[in-house]
Amino acid sequence: MQHIKGPDFPTGGTIYGIQGIKDAYETGRGRVIVRAKTDIEVSDKGRETIVVTEIPYQVNKKSLIESIAELVDEKKIEGIAYVNDESDRQGMRIVVKVKYEAMANVVLNNLLKQILKYYVRHRHEVIVRRTKYELEQAEKRAHILEGLLIALDHLDEVIAIIRASRTPDEARSGLMEKFGFSEAQASAIIEMRLRQLTGLERNKIKDEHAELMKLIEHLKTILGDVALQMQIIKDEVADVKARFGDERRTDIVLTAEEFNPEDFYADEDVIITISHLGYIKRTHLNEYRLQSRGGVGSKGSTTRDEDFIEHIYVANMHGTMLFFTKKGRCYWLKVYEVPEGSKTSKGRAIQNVINIEADDKVMAYINVKNLANEEYINNNYIVLCTKGGTIKKTRLAEYSRPRQTGINAITIKDNDELLEACLTNGSNEIVMASKEGKAVRFNESDVRPIGRVGAGVRGMSIEDNDEIIGMVCAGDDKVQILVVSENGFGKRSEIGDYRVTRRGGKGVKTLNITDKTGKLIAVKNVNDENDLMIINKSGLTIRMAVSGVSLLSRATQGVKLIKLKEKDSIAAVIQVGKSEDRPNENTDEQLNETDV
Repeated sequence: MQHIKGPDFPTGGTIYGIQGIKDAYETGRGRVIVRAKTDIEVSDKGRETIVVTEIPYQVNKKSLIESIAELVDEKKIEGIAYVNDESDRQGMRIVVKVKYEAMANVVLNNLLKQILKYYVRHRHEVIVRRTKYELEQAEKRAHILEGLLIALDHLDEVIAIIRASRTPDEARSGLMEKFGFSEAQASAIIEMRLRQLTGLERNKIKDEHAELMKLIEHLKTILGDVALQMQIIKDEVADVKARFGDERRTDIVLTAEEFNPEDFYADEDVIITISHLGYIKRTHLNEYRLQSRGGVGSKGSTTRDEDFIEHIYVANMHGTMLFFTKKGRCYWLKVYEVPEGSKTSKGRAIQNVINIEADDKVMAYINVKNLANEEYINNNYIVLCTKGGTIKKTRLAEYSRPRQTGINAITIKDNDELLEACLTNGSNEIVMASKEGKAVRFNESDVRPIGRVGAGVRGMSIEDNDEIIGMVCAGDDKVQILVVSENGFGKRSEIGDYRVTRRGGKGVKTLNITDKTGKLIAVKNVNDENDLMIINKSGLTIRMAVSGVSLLSRATQGVKLIKLKEKDSIAAVIQVGKSEDRPNENTDEQLNETDV
């Protein structure tokens, strides 16, 4: 492998992976995967074209073009206008013209998905053929054992027939005539050893027959259930991974010319949830239901008894998520790298996704579409606040160089922790609120930008028994401030109800805190184009339109937003895009089972 790296095919192409080459050199047998070489050309009008310049060895060019055309005709591949062979004396040139609205990389990667489709189809055929073979062998063996069991029940007669016969063929015929045995059964009886006549050996035959009958039933179930067949494929692939998925000895480094993983993922919003014990997942928005204010909710996650959904966010699949932890650390992750799960699944431990310390915890995230845009990252800021009332502003550019182990975003003092993070343009209005129902409003310009490792300045003064529960970064004076208490009370207020002061003040009343309402749990900036996702500590979720929450003055108690069972309380609140559906007018026990 030092001197001959691998096979050199006359038609060129690209070999993917070296293990097949290594196997061939070491054992004489190896599987080499060859992919066509492609370029993407862009016309003056911006239209993209996929140009195939080399194809795998022994692949027929005409058949390849016809196969792609067939996929287009059957609408299995979207985004292709036509395919044409423009090869000449200069070399091969297969042109795949992409539609104006399509992306060439997405179309190209969809063509590559055929590899996976045919692999799964092959594995499915293997499972079916293997199961049929195992069933055939099991039924043959069961047939023999059934004959042996009959023979053992009529042992004296069987022995008499065999003794009276002059040849094995005569004995076989006699058994078949007397007991109706098949030829295979009769032959097995004649060949039966004397030790099989003992009680212990007879029990072994009975046990083997019983096990075979169970196996036959199981194999028939597999052959009759496609879903079970597909699950077997998953289980066997997972087993191969567990047995052979050890660490590579040779590093593989992707080059800039290779495809972008984002091309496999649609540009769409998803729900990111993080539980109290640190389990993370992404879920499609349409898995959540729309309900009226006061609804009893639907199950939002399957968690352990001591766990509950604590954070729920909306992010774009192509975005970069910045995770901010209570210790003031920042971590990077592409949204599509977040493990996918259903609404009711637990998710995956965040320590297995990013290199977060065991005693740390994610408190907030910021989604940025392009960290390479110099103008954008130098004119936008990340504003952080802590439970102790500290606020800090840093240019987004300070977070534009991802590190696998994370970086320090803010220096946290003793007995304090990071609470919130906001992306701002430098001129936002900041509202900080405390659990005792106070809030302070000041302009972002009151906080000058400092470096990442700085500790920040005082944003709000609070008493020793109080703490900050949230921060709002408002871009204009049309924003409404929504507050929610732990016992399910909430309201909207105009941001104008909160007079502008200098940072560091004690603030004004934002919710009339009573034993009935409980302490303040969340503060959000909302408008009529938002829905609310409310999660309580038992894992129940409810989705409601913000327009259904009463607009009241800031010093009032608010209205009941969600019914809570005894000893339950709200864990997290998030605003999402407005749903197109509307709630049905049903009773509280049957509130709005309309899917979003």
